Amino acid sequence: MFLLIAPLLLVVLSSQAPTGMEEWPREVREITYSSSADQSSQPALFYTPDGPQKRPLLVALHTWSGNYRQTMSTPYARWCIEKGWVFIHPNFRGSNTKPDATGSELVVKDILDAVTFAKKSARVDESRIYLVGVSGGGYTSLLMAGRAPEIWAGVSAWVPISDLQAWYYEMLRPGRKSERGVAESCGGIPAPGSMAEKECLKRSPLTYLARAKGVPIDINAGINDGHTGSVPISHSLRAFNLLAAETDKLSESEIELLVNEAKVPPALQSPTLTEFYGTKKILFRRQSQRARVTIFDGGHEIVIEAALNWLSAQRKSR
Repeated sequence: MFLLIAPLLLVVLSSQAPTGMEEWPREVREITYSSSADQSSQPALFYTPDGPQKRPLLVALHTWSGNYRQTMSTPYARWCIEKGWVFIHPNFRGSNTKPDATGSELVVKDILDAVTFAKKSARVDESRIYLVGVSGGGYTSLLMAGRAPEIWAGVSAWVPISDLQAWYYEMLRPGRKSERGVAESCGGIPAPGSMAEKECLKRSPLTYLARAKGVPIDINAGINDGHTGSVPISHSLRAFNLLAAETDKLSESEIELLVNEAKVPPALQSPTLTEFYGTKKILFRRQSQRARVTIFDGGHEIVIEAALNWLSAQRKSR
């Protein structure tokens, strides 16, 4: 479902992933490119503006159960059309419910190959290649930040999963919706010491994020996620800790308090900030080195204007 709240564009995630093209702007076209991993033909949606000048490239990633046609990603395309950016929305093996998907080596290569396709098909400013995703797309954004940090000028990850094994067990707790996909993708229940646990580790952003300390990374989560939504904010906070200087890391007791109480204690509260977040009040923010984490008054969602305005200000260091 999409809600437009002027001047805020807010995407609230639904459980459905529509597959039609009717809601996509007509300027966006469906393309295929060859995967260097297995030489298969992989689909994506693509837009390139007219003109000889080099343009920023936005790589937008679909959600956990989505695919390259999901209509909740149309705001990314509309932004790129308005701003004159190149846009690509790859499939990277579709929904995260099978071994070929969910952070696999095929997924990593597919996303890198999508970037290569865009660079060959449009005049891309390589100092402004951006990555954005929410939920499962936030998970894959953090994974790709660690797997290919040399590419990205900025990565914006919203309500991401950073530890697949932890998330699997969190979703088994009473009152929470059962998770679908981790066991199917990783070879079974990820019990301690199992091969499935090792596979979860291999596919989790926490394994690689320390490599991305030189990349501007913006991590966002709604304070109520994990209560009314599906991903506890601990995933965002622990991801930030891997990118932060030692003195800026949150303690485990602080993380547990934020997660369990779904509120920010006075000692951690941020000054009132609203830039591009509209009605979504920023409750906690911390910047360290090139990473930033924001906890806002919301749930399992993305504020599109906050994500894309932050990305637009980023440039890759020469």
